[in-house]
Amino acid sequence: MAAGGSAGERGRQAREKALELARRSREAYRLAGRFEAGSEAERLVAATLIGLTAVGWHLLVDRRWPGTRANIDMILIGPGGVFVIDVKRWRDPPLVEDGHLTAAGERRDGEVDKLLAMTRSADEKAAALGMSPVALRPLMVFAGHRLDTCLGRIRLLGHPDLVQALVAEPKRLTPALVRAVTTHLADAFPAYESTALDGRDTGAPRPEEEPVGGEEDALFPTEDVEKAALDSLMHAPIERWMTFLHPDQVSIARRDWNGPARISGPAGTGKTVVGLHRAAHLAARASGRILYVTFVNNLPRVQKQLFGTMAATFADRVEFSSLHGWATAFLADRGVDVQLSATRADDAFSRAWMTAGRDSALVEIDPRPGYWREEIDHVIKGRGLTSLEEYRTVPRHGRRTALQAAHREAAWLLYEEYELLRTERGVGDFNDVLLAALKELGERPADPPYAAVIVDEVQDLTLTGVKLLHALAGDGPNGLLLIGDGQQAVYPGGFRLADAGIAVKGRGAVLRTNYRNAARILETAMELVSGDPFEDLDGPSPNGRRTIDLTYHEGRILRVDAANDEEHDRRLVEALRTLPENGSTAWADSVVLCRSRRETEQYHRLLTRAGIPVLRLENYDGRPVDAVKLGTYRRAKGLEFKHVFLPHHDLDLSDSALSDAADRERKELARRQLFVAMTRARDLLWLGSAPLRREAIVLR
Repeated sequence: MAAGGSAGERGRQAREKALELARRSREAYRLAGRFEAGSEAERLVAATLIGLTAVGWHLLVDRRWPGTRANIDMILIGPGGVFVIDVKRWRDPPLVEDGHLTAAGERRDGEVDKLLAMTRSADEKAAALGMSPVALRPLMVFAGHRLDTCLGRIRLLGHPDLVQALVAEPKRLTPALVRAVTTHLADAFPAYESTALDGRDTGAPRPEEEPVGGEEDALFPTEDVEKAALDSLMHAPIERWMTFLHPDQVSIARRDWNGPARISGPAGTGKTVVGLHRAAHLAARASGRILYVTFVNNLPRVQKQLFGTMAATFADRVEFSSLHGWATAFLADRGVDVQLSATRADDAFSRAWMTAGRDSALVEIDPRPGYWREEIDHVIKGRGLTSLEEYRTVPRHGRRTALQAAHREAAWLLYEEYELLRTERGVGDFNDVLLAALKELGERPADPPYAAVIVDEVQDLTLTGVKLLHALAGDGPNGLLLIGDGQQAVYPGGFRLADAGIAVKGRGAVLRTNYRNAARILETAMELVSGDPFEDLDGPSPNGRRTIDLTYHEGRILRVDAANDEEHDRRLVEALRTLPENGSTAWADSVVLCRSRRETEQYHRLLTRAGIPVLRLENYDGRPVDAVKLGTYRRAKGLEFKHVFLPHHDLDLSDSALSDAADRERKELARRQLFVAMTRARDLLWLGSAPLRREAIVLR
């Protein structure tokens, strides 16, 4: 083909499509004259929109609004979602001024309220199919004017700009789902006359006739919607958002709670999905800001990107942040200075261990300083303890190694030495940031307050962190939502909600259907932790075997037992190069997860030398990138990928020189962390092993 030939062909096809749409619009304009209830403006807009039926859209015109004497001008259903349309022809141009709709200097807020009420009615009907509210949008269309602006949830468009704006909407519905929703809404909002348009016939079908459009547009059984939505998701890029939820998930996302509430459930059951749709639901119905917070630093960027794609209307109403990021910004805004330095705090602890730890009774329990740093971070400072008397009796939820009085006294002395050295250096650690924020919030509440606070992966927070968010949200209706699963805790130590003064009895929901993992992958991951007890915020769970309903039965596991490290790494590179989809498009849906940051650096060098593009998880924001993602197990919290590669996955599970209670506790934590990494996989789980390396058995 000559240079420019491809572009010329695309131009020809575009012109042909434009001519076809113009022809259909002229026909529709004449046809629209048959609408008894249709005004000239509605005829004009209907003629404009019917051109979209050539590319998979369906238009319902002049529909009854059940329970009222009013009608809905139009409901448009297509790849971009569902749009409830109110058509206007005003002599003066519409304006949005100070949050109000005006024309000729007069407020038209009643028109806004009416359209929002219509949209809520459609929203409730669509919810019966499991459709998310983010896929349903109110449109006010003005014949004779040109504009494109928003007033809250409502988008205001001039009719000449209508088609271009709708075609540019993100693709949310497959053709099968478009037909299902059209059928459902046509039944929920009956026509006054023959007003269902598909571009070929406007005659409403009589009982003995086929549905409009014949076999292609046949009625789509609503019980098949869930299957169609799942099939669509499985064949879409991993970052494409779910528009349809299971009806159980929809009911949770929309539920009204009269106080703090909790969503729990095993891995892959859609807790985060529900949480984000809950944020959109609240943003559509409440004034004020909504805070969506989690522990991992990189996850809020991903969640913000996905939320902006699925619910752009509310993107400026929902604030996504890590807990420590929010607390740091809050303190800076209040003029409170905490000199956070993880490196210098680590140095202070190392010196404290040399002085007050290594020759103390603590080595009887565990000679490794890491265990006792975790004791300080997650039990002593993590719970905000201020005296040895408190520490003597406090329950150490999640820490299964029993401590005698002498051990607690020694741990407290180590903590005091650490605090002395840290204070002398003028540095704070992450717990200091949270403690300072909690103190500041107690003295001066947030202004303006948040309308709601949604906490994802709550099991990874400390008690101080949960108290801080509780103080921020309060106990009001729909104010605080806690989302998490104790079996996926990747940090030692824990708490009970009662310790934070939070009561959720009667305000909880448990998800039990896994929508993420192939059956074999989930079963393999569950075998790893099925015998381990865990803390689940409300109380202990005696073992990890849980009842889970599966929806996805494809997928595979590849186990690689290499003779040595060199063979292990060579086979990892080969596996990445020969993914099922072949080439870079499969890399975008793949991740290599490592046990530690040190190992992550090692595999970054390996993959780069092999010519495989790499994107570190700390830099990933949820947008598709043709590169293999790389990070630690902990960095992968809340994410999912089609292909997950776990090099040396069993190294932390191998027998070590110790077999005491502390070592058993450490092994349980390692299994939970590996479990989290394994359950990030949707289609392929690659498990690499090699003989135990010498450096792996050195005490850390």
